[in-house]
This record gives sequence, structure tokens and C-alpha cells, in this order.
Amino acid sequence: MEPEPLPKVLEEAPKEEPVKKPKKRAKKKKEVVPIEETPAKPRPKKKKSGLPVPDSVKKLTRAMKRKWAEADEREAALRAGELPEEEVVPLKETVKVVGLTSDETKASLMEVAQEVLNEAMTTGRPAFEIPSRSGDNIVWDEIRDLLLLGMRTISRPYHSLASVVDATRTARVMEIVYDLLKSNLHATKREVFYSDVNLFREQKRSDKIIEDVASMLHTTRDSVHIVASARGSAMGRVVIRDGGDTIDLTKMGTGGWAITPFLDQVEILESDAEFIIMSEKDAAVMRLAEAKYWNRQPCIVLTGKGSGDIATRAFLRTLVKELEIPAFALVDSDPYGHYIYSVFLRGSKRLSYESPFIATPELKLLGVLSRDLDEYNIPKSVRIPMEPADIKRIKDMLKEPFVKANRDWVRDLQLMLKLKEKAEIQAFASHSFEYLTDDYLPRKLETGDWI
Repeated sequence: MEPEPLPKVLEEAPKEEPVKKPKKRAKKKKEVVPIEETPAKPRPKKKKSGLPVPDSVKKLTRAMKRKWAEADEREAALRAGELPEEEVVPLKETVKVVGLTSDETKASLMEVAQEVLNEAMTTGRPAFEIPSRSGDNIVWDEIRDLLLLGMRTISRPYHSLASVVDATRTARVMEIVYDLLKSNLHATKREVFYSDVNLFREQKRSDKIIEDVASMLHTTRDSVHIVASARGSAMGRVVIRDGGDTIDLTKMGTGGWAITPFLDQVEILESDAEFIIMSEKDAAVMRLAEAKYWNRQPCIVLTGKGSGDIATRAFLRTLVKELEIPAFALVDSDPYGHYIYSVFLRGSKRLSYESPFIATPELKLLGVLSRDLDEYNIPKSVRIPMEPADIKRIKDMLKEPFVKANRDWVRDLQLMLKLKEKAEIQAFASHSFEYLTDDYLPRKLETGDWI
């Protein structure tokens, strides 16, 4: 027999209000759960390709490694209590998110459930305390160069008409996550929605609760075994192991390897790549694949086919960190292309709690830059006049602190605003179909012309 539908008055109840100073709970001391240590993944084997590498790319790689070494020293100083207070305070104002094992995630779920149960028995007013993901609780960490989640929370009580439905949905998602972890299974967001359609009513509601639960546990969505469908692809000079199968990404045809959402089952085995090209457009990647660009310059090519799903963004970050090589973004010369670059670079506000795991602050904007339109003689006939929405997006981006801190980026956006013109990557085909691979990319990389 199907469950009774929720009363309409509850379904249309207003959302809960942010609570700046949530009630402090007397937390029971967390018991240490004995967990079998997972052996660390071996580092990928680095090889030499014998192909030419632009000096500007080599210089960028050295600078990137120096910055990482400085960050490691700073982290050690933080643990030793040797950092000045002005550097420590901003770190205390953001939620620290960590990847958890299945046993650790189950233990955290049980702890939250026990706290809510204790409140129900002692005060009669049980509630979930969930980090607020509203725009005014997103913090740009200048030192780590990431968008992170602030400390403000919202209260989701069972006794309030405004939030009882979402509180019930939260408990249901926690139950689903616990069952997945117990069975060592993964589920897509769509499957979670269909596991209790009458309760969730719309997938956007279950999607939001999934993110709420992950942020409440201060962990990633991978750690709760719920994944989003991936649409990205990768190819080039790297060998991986995916679910036990060894795959050479130079031998994947023009379609490439479909990036899996189950990245915990992917291991990077070896590579002789010296840099990565991340393209917004699948069409540009097809051009690179047909030319087998990685046989000209040692690189890995991937695309998110638009704004980039979680798996593509996480895979890019993994490649950069494990192979210790720089990455370059190739996007359309328009406000949306710059926005896509910003999401890969520092993370999105909605998923700011996962930024340390899916953002790549080392990513450089190779093109198509606003100044490239005249520099590479893009004809007026293939340039597109901007709409009012485009102009508004540029102005909004220019207000972002992480954009204002990058003078070159500001200048390029201001030039875009002045020209009021945009162009797609494919505009280079107005010169020739080979222009992107034979002229534009080699020249940009050789001259170090990126942001």
C-alpha cells in the first residue's frame, strides 16, 4: 500500500530561517571507532615523453611546486601553533571538510542521530543544525585561494511547521546513506529521489537534502556514497586503472574515456604528460583528438562539456595534484566561459563545502581571452553582440573578491565589457579548421599568454 501523501499545508510551508547563533548542544564524547587503515595509493609513475615542452610551461610548473612547498610549511606551522593570529582567525571562520571512510561516515551519522534523539527526550525540541549555504556564508580564503563554507548554520527542527517536512526528509536521506554505506554501494541522486518519491515530491528537494547531509557531517558527497551522473571525457598521455581495468587514454579514439563518478575506484598509474588542457567545449576536444595533439606536445585533454560536473572537476584536481603538472582552461570568450573557468578554479558557492576536493586553484585561463579577438584577427562576422544578461554577468564577476585580486583577469573582463562582443572557440575555424591546433594553442603556450 502506498504511503499517504503529505498534507498540502506542510508541503507549502515556508523554509526555515537562518540562525546566526544556534543553540549549543552538550555533545557526548565521540567514541573512537576502530577502523582498518586503508593503504595509501602509490604515486603515479612519471616518465619522459621526449616531446618538446615550452619553457613557459616548465617555468609555471616550477613556480607551482614552490607554492605547494610554501603551503606545506605553513600547514606545519599551523599545526605547531606558530602562525600569527591574523592568519589563524580566517581559518577558524570556515567549516573544515574532510574525506571520510565508510566506517567514519557511519559513525558520524550515528552521532548526529543520537544527538537529535537525546534532544527529543530531554527538551522535546529536536533539530538538525546544518551549515548555511547562502551566498553571505561563503568565504573566499585568500591563502588557500578557494571558496569555502562559513560557520553560520540553520536550524531544522521537528517541532516547527515551517521545517518539519525537510527535517523528515533529512532523516530519510541519513537512513538511505547509512544503508548504502553498510552495503558498500553507491547511488545516483536520481535513485535517491525514486527511493521515496512521495516524501521528496521533486528531485531538486532530495538533491538539496543530500548536500545538506554531507555538509552537516563536514564531509564530501563521495563519502556519503551518493554521486551525480558524469558527462565529461578525457584522453591523452596517462594510464589509469578504473574498477580493476587498466586503460591507456592515448588509445581511446576521438571520444575519449568517459569520466566515471566513482572516482574512488580510479587510480592514476603512470604518465609522461607535462600539462593539461581543460576545454569547455566538446567540439574543441574533438578537434584536439582528431589531431592527436598529445603527440605534438605531452598533454592530457579533458572536457566537462559545459560548466563541468563534480566528477570532471574532481578528476582535474586529482591529475594536477598527483602528477604535479599545470592545467590550462580553454573556454569561449564570453561571460559564461569566464564563469565556467571560475567554477573549475575556486569552486561554486552551492558546493563550497567540497571546494578543497573539486576546485583547482592552479588552473590558468589560456583562452579565448577578450584580447585574443583582435590579436588573432577574429572576423567581426563571427563575433556575437552581447545581451544585457551578458553585461550583468560581467559586472557581477567584477565584484567578486577573487576576481578583483587578479589584475589581468579584471583587465580582460573590462575589455570584454568595452567591446560588448563575444566569440566561441570555434570562431578560429574562420581562419582554417587546423588553426586551433596548428597556430593558436602552440603560440599561446610558447609565449605564456594566459591569466
